[in-house]
Amino acid sequence: MPPSSTPLPSNVHTPMHPCQLAKISLLRSKKCTPKETKALIHDITLILGVAVLARTLSTEAGDTDETPVGSAYTTTRISTHVALVPILRSGLGMVDAIQQILPEPVAVHHLGLYREPSTLQPVEYYNNLPYHRPADSAGSTSSTRPGHPDIAILLDPVIATGGTSVAAIQTLLEWQVKKVVVISVLGSEEGVRRAAAEGDRGQGEVEIWVGKVDQEVDGKGMIRPGMGDVGDRLFLTIGK
Repeated sequence: MPPSSTPLPSNVHTPMHPCQLAKISLLRSKKCTPKETKALIHDITLILGVAVLARTLSTEAGDTDETPVGSAYTTTRISTHVALVPILRSGLGMVDAIQQILPEPVAVHHLGLYREPSTLQPVEYYNNLPYHRPADSAGSTSSTRPGHPDIAILLDPVIATGGTSVAAIQTLLEWQVKKVVVISVLGSEEGVRRAAAEGDRGQGEVEIWVGKVDQEVDGKGMIRPGMGDVGDRLFLTIGK
C-alpha cells in the first residue's frame, strides 16, 4: 500500500520522541530476545503513556497535608476516573508501564480477542467487564456515577488491520464509557484510520495514540515491515 497523501484523522496522535523511535527500531529486529522485547514494550509504552496521560487526565485539589518541615500544603489528586483495558495477550506487556505513571491504582479489565486466520475477523473469547453496574438513587446507569470509569485506556501493542481495535472500542463504548483512548506501539495506516473512525459514530470519543505508523499490511494481516506477532514474542510461542 503506497503512502497516503491524506493526513491522518485529527484524533490520531503520533508522538515523535527520539528515544521512542529508536526503541521501536530496536524492537523490530529479529535479534531482539524475549527479555529485550518485554523491556522495550514497557519503555515505549512509558514514553507514550506520559504524553497520553498529560492530555487525558485532569487534577483537583485534595486534602491538606504537611511537609517534613511542618509547612501545610494542599494536595493534588487525579479527578479523571480511568480504567486500563489490555487486549490479551500482548496488551498485558503494556499494563505495568501505565500503572507506573499513575499516582494511584486503577481498575484493570481484560478483553480477549483473536483474529480468525482465514477471515482475519476478530473473535472475542474473554471479557471481564462488569456485567451489571448498579444504578444510582434515581435509577440512572450513567457512567458519571462512582465506580464506573469515564475513560477506558485500551492497550494493544499493534493495530494491523484494525479489526481487533474496532471490536474492542465498540465493546467499551457499549459499556458506556465516555471516551476510549487506544495506546499502541505500532500501527498500519489502514488499521489506524479504521480504528479512529469509530469516533465518528456518535457513541463516544475515540483517540488513537501510536508510536509509529507503517504503510503495508500483507494478506495474512501482518504489518510490513512491522515487528511480528508481539504476543508470540513476549510469551515464547512463536511457531505455535
